[in-house]
Amino acid sequence: MNAPHTSATSPSPSRGLLLALDAAASLGTIAVLRDGVTIAERVVEMKSNADERFFPAILETLRDAGATPRQLDGVVCGAGPGSFTSLRVVGAIAKGLVVGGALPLFAVPSLALIVAADATTAGAGRWLAALDAMRGDRYLALVTTAADGSIDRVESLGLAPADQIAARAESLGAIALGPDEPRRAMPHARGVARAL
Repeated sequence: MNAPHTSATSPSPSRGLLLALDAAASLGTIAVLRDGVTIAERVVEMKSNADERFFPAILETLRDAGATPRQLDGVVCGAGPGSFTSLRVVGAIAKGLVVGGALPLFAVPSLALIVAADATTAGAGRWLAALDAMRGDRYLALVTTAADGSIDRVESLGLAPADQIAARAESLGAIALGPDEPRRAMPHARGVARAL
């Protein structure tokens, strides 16, 4: 997912009918956007040994949006960091869709989707997005939002112990948020509208 798949008529990642996917956390998310506006979305439990739920949920979300995979103008996929297995499953689905439909593929950091999907982060600000990295650590990124709420900059900060997140946020002049932080927020594919 390092470079976008391109075609002769590559759309802007913020225009057309886009399918957005992310599975960095325990819940996978799906959103269908038309010209940057979310028209359908869904959340899927990723930790299931019983069956594969993500692809059927994609088809249901597209159906809710009144669309089919053949009508898509592109796919945007959360690129992690996060759950290795879930990200790999969703990445493989995204690649299958773009290869099968000759569509462009765009990637967005999943840590940016934590900020972009949370309505309370609209407006200019500095956010320390955090996701569980297991063994008591968190993946971190400093995410800066512009006055219009769009994501201005994402700076990966690597790993840090979970018990140091508050101090790290304070030292950066940022507010920490994430699934396991006092200010709870989950990465969600609908954040693609602001992230792109």
